[in-house]
Amino acid sequence: MSETAALTRRHDFVLFFDVTNGNPNGDPDAGNLPRLDPETNHGLVSDVAIKRKIRNYVALARPEAPGHEIYMRDGATLNLEHKRAWTAVLPEVTKDEDRKRLPRDAEKSRELTRWMCANFWDIRAFGAVMTTGVNAGQVRGPVQITFATSVEPVLPLEVSITRLAATTEKDAEEKGGRTMGRKHIVPYGLYRTHGFVSAPLASHPAKGTGFSEADLELLFEALGSMFEHDRSAARGEMATRKLVVFRHAGALGNAQAHTLFDRVTARRHHQGETHPIGDPRTDNWPAARRFQDYAIAVDRGGLPDGVEVIER
Repeated sequence: MSETAALTRRHDFVLFFDVTNGNPNGDPDAGNLPRLDPETNHGLVSDVAIKRKIRNYVALARPEAPGHEIYMRDGATLNLEHKRAWTAVLPEVTKDEDRKRLPRDAEKSRELTRWMCANFWDIRAFGAVMTTGVNAGQVRGPVQITFATSVEPVLPLEVSITRLAATTEKDAEEKGGRTMGRKHIVPYGLYRTHGFVSAPLASHPAKGTGFSEADLELLFEALGSMFEHDRSAARGEMATRKLVVFRHAGALGNAQAHTLFDRVTARRHHQGETHPIGDPRTDNWPAARRFQDYAIAVDRGGLPDGVEVIER
């Protein structure tokens, strides 16, 4: 199904990334303003946006590698991909009407879904509901990622911009070619997200996707480099700053994820002093404007048996 055997150990991870003078994830329902928690003013980046960047990196890094196609990609027609699975597994079924329902043979149904998992990296990782007209089943992915939240409140800025070229002749006549516009930026924000990799959902003989050790390594590679190939006018300076992975000895894990995540902390750092975020001693400190204004620490003391910490 993939390059190596399916994953057999649980992994949990914490990812830190930052943005400088950019919009990490605009909200189309709010004029493309950076997403915010309205109660705390902490910045948000959706899990969907993060997965999109992972998919884009995998497509760039493994464009011809077998088993590394991307299912949810720009311009894709999903039912055509489902038809490929039917053609490979049940070539005798040619009518679309007969492809709306999974075969009565449970093993053939599983083969359809396994074919999709074997060929599409993002289905192996994130799962998919493949029941849109042409039915190829559904599968729950072993990799789940949360919304990212800024470690401190952010204050988005609305910046006016001028365009010298007119769109239409009418604009050229009425406005002299000049038009005004707006763009929204976060001056600086450090964001934190959590991720989970379930070994049972990767390796279960019937329900597993076949997500492998090689797939996991590619996931971590993507998390480290996904912003390097996502530059734009809105996201010119975004970067992965720290990836902390908790590797468990077994499939079910050796500790609860939230207790491990509590070991990873981001603190404010200024002129040789480091204090927890929100500490009164930081009240008169200038606003953070670079990654060096923070210090990330991992508490390795008294780790639960069977848990290994990997920093990347």
